[in-house]
Amino acid sequence: MLPVVALVGRPNVGKSTLFNVLTRTRDALVANQPGLTRDRHYGICRLGSRPFVVVDTGGLSGDDEGIDALTAKQVQLAVDEAAVVVFVTDARAGLTALDRDILADLRKRGKPLLVGVNKTDGLDEAGSLAEFAALGISTLVPLAASHGRGVDGLIEAIEPQLPPDDEVEAEEAADQGIRVAIVGRPNVGKSTLVNRLLGENRVVVSDIAGTTRDSIRVPIERDGKKYTLIDTAGVRRRARVEEAIEKFSVIKTLQSIAAAQVVLVMIDAQEGVSEQDATLIGHVLNEARALVVVANKWDDLSKYQREQCEKSLERRLDFVAWAERVFISAKHGSGLRELMKAVDRAHASATRQFSSSELNKAVEMAYESYQPPLVRGHAPKLRYAHPGGSNPPTIVIHGSRTKHLADSYKRYLENFFRKRFKLVGTPLRLEFRDGENPFAGRKNELTEGQQRKRQRMIRNAKKR
Repeated sequence: MLPVVALVGRPNVGKSTLFNVLTRTRDALVANQPGLTRDRHYGICRLGSRPFVVVDTGGLSGDDEGIDALTAKQVQLAVDEAAVVVFVTDARAGLTALDRDILADLRKRGKPLLVGVNKTDGLDEAGSLAEFAALGISTLVPLAASHGRGVDGLIEAIEPQLPPDDEVEAEEAADQGIRVAIVGRPNVGKSTLVNRLLGENRVVVSDIAGTTRDSIRVPIERDGKKYTLIDTAGVRRRARVEEAIEKFSVIKTLQSIAAAQVVLVMIDAQEGVSEQDATLIGHVLNEARALVVVANKWDDLSKYQREQCEKSLERRLDFVAWAERVFISAKHGSGLRELMKAVDRAHASATRQFSSSELNKAVEMAYESYQPPLVRGHAPKLRYAHPGGSNPPTIVIHGSRTKHLADSYKRYLENFFRKRFKLVGTPLRLEFRDGENPFAGRKNELTEGQQRKRQRMIRNAKKR
């Protein structure tokens, strides 16, 4: 495992901005609003001679109740696993009583500690550092994270504090398993599901809707298989999205759908399928991602309510009839094994590799079983097929008059391929291509005899 460096401090001192600079990403949501980050956000810094994991944490407000208390718990967990702690402060706000309280708590944990004095742009660096020297920390690093200044000095200060590099190797993102995005409306239980799968309180969970604001990636391993769970912010109807922060959160959620291989759309089984749930599934279809529909809070329903929920799913989601539906209780942990099996099946179908021979045989069987309706007295013909890609699986079919195939026949072909190749949980793309006309662009030249005959016919027509 790579050594961990935690960024800790008050709200709005620039921890997320510094995280993005160190990791050379835009993974952490950044805005001029305190308390934006609430969960632990991980990334890898490769700017120095040794790579290390950077953890962005929520701001410590000193409040022991509500969301702030849950955020503080996440910060404590980040500090416990860190090899080095960077205490980020605000040079413009100066040294505050809360800074002293946070530092006193960090000292108790006995971790190597650095102070990053951020927002020094436009200020006298020496004067800013002198004020924070009163904290008694030997290493003070001036920073202007928004401009990327001082980062090299920070890395030079961090590296000597890292544990000995015995056999530490960077873990490549390619080995993080199946990427699974969990999306849904606010307060349907996305973060609870992540914590239940992990077996720990990895992300903040609260009854307050909209607790999660950023997209958090969490690697896990279950039954010998690796996954990367992407917990996302809840998405409401556009008319109800007012804050700029929430708009950015929605964008991050849509980006997470595009980055995922399998998307879990969570719905509240007590409320059934809403218009917003169907819209979210529409976004998944636009990105052509594998899909599993997850009905949460199943344990709280009576037998009658469960029947009504199943009917609602059947009626409202008929346009994704190929998507598996799993009924779980994230709070109590029921149904999780079947959920992960559905994820595996959807991923296997989405990444299925076809051979040309099996596709040609399937096209021949489908065509013999049911031929397409005539078009202007001629029947469209399907000649051969070949694979066109995976995730989603794509089948390219060549023939004649394929542009005129009826939509009903295209649906028949899609259902035929799904049944034959046992594809579940993934969209299937069919591309039709007409064979080129070998006589296209060629002019039919008349022979001399044909030209004389044509002229005689014209003269006879004029005489009449």
